[in-house]
Amino acid sequence: MEKEQRPRVLLVDDEPNILKTMTICLEEINMKVTACKQPQQALELILKQPFDLAFIDLKMQPIDGLTLLEEIRKYAPSTTVVIITAHGSVESAVEAMKKGAYHYLQKPFDYLELQIFAKKVLEYHQLQQEVERYREQLSYWAETNDIVTRNKDMLEKIQLARQIAPSDLSVLIEGESGTGKELFAELIYQSSDRVNKPFVKINCAALPENLLESELFGHVKGAFTGAIKDRKGRFELADGGTVFLDEIGSLSPSLQAKLLRVLQQKEFERLGESVTRKVDVRIIAATNTDLEQAMEEGTFRRDLFYRLNTVRIKLLPLRERPEDILLLAQYFAEKFSDSKDVKIAPDAVKALKAYHWRGNVRELENVIKRAVILAKNNIIELTDLPEEVRFALQNPQRLLSLEEMEKQHIRKVLQTASDLNEAAKILGIDPATLWRKRKRYNL
Repeated sequence: MEKEQRPRVLLVDDEPNILKTMTICLEEINMKVTACKQPQQALELILKQPFDLAFIDLKMQPIDGLTLLEEIRKYAPSTTVVIITAHGSVESAVEAMKKGAYHYLQKPFDYLELQIFAKKVLEYHQLQQEVERYREQLSYWAETNDIVTRNKDMLEKIQLARQIAPSDLSVLIEGESGTGKELFAELIYQSSDRVNKPFVKINCAALPENLLESELFGHVKGAFTGAIKDRKGRFELADGGTVFLDEIGSLSPSLQAKLLRVLQQKEFERLGESVTRKVDVRIIAATNTDLEQAMEEGTFRRDLFYRLNTVRIKLLPLRERPEDILLLAQYFAEKFSDSKDVKIAPDAVKALKAYHWRGNVRELENVIKRAVILAKNNIIELTDLPEEVRFALQNPQRLLSLEEMEKQHIRKVLQTASDLNEAAKILGIDPATLWRKRKRYNL
């Protein structure tokens, strides 16, 4: 099995000594080498079996390296080709690169130099293959209402959202800014029985308390300075539909009490009047703050929390979904490009994967949108990325916070321990503390 995983390399050169030396050299670094000194034989080989890399001599008879390159590009486009050239033929090698070769190797070359060079070519090839796999997967992943992910935990959250959508249960969506809370709210709404009724969104942190109360519940003429006529609030406008309350943790205590009444009794009064109005709405709330901590601090009502928390969906930050970074990057690249053939160069891929993404998916989206504008020939290069993303290549080993280290260590212990009691014993904490930490870290 291990042998099958070795990278396959095709060597084509009409000099037997070059072939022998290169074969020994590349096999030493665990590459599976097929060598041939006749270019016409190489044509037969590429039709019979796949190769990861191909090293082709430029000057051969009766078929030269450029012709062989064109055939490989035609029949085996996933093979990464390197042109071997003698000193003084660099111009021809550059021409080969324009026709699809990755790079050129100049004779004579040093043994160790060849091994280092081959490893770099293989890394490039593997990154290219990874990009292509993600591009092929996009047609499937993009079907989840623009929630593009292949992370197991996130896919389970999507399934949960779809399962509870037809009910009238309140939903609390938690996650850092930019993780896709609004997309999940829209998914629930689109999959619900209220899909033909209004879907009303409001950011609770965007308005001061007096304006937010009027925005939510409406007001009557004369209720405050500037209230020149009666006005319906968002709840009234959403009657029969769904209200999405983003940044629910920023609500004042008085508005929390009024929201609790809507949840419990489905009634409210407009600002400035005493007439009780009935309303039928489903509430989806979102927060990027720790509401449990807010309850402990007395800034968020427990009864409101438990009303909202009928179904709780906690979204992972992008740094905990590394398998999604390239998938999302390619998705956004195609979204913002006029051409669906846009590609991300391997060096840019490495930088995107090394960066921390504190702003999560939203930050990645903005970075790719900028890169698409700067990119030439539909290829996003490293130079098209912001400085902070490029800098991640120089500092790939990010220092972890104590909280992140604790989370990773607890996850590792839980994976190896036979049960929770054993895990608590290994960690040196009581089971109740472990339960709280698992809940906090969503483990």
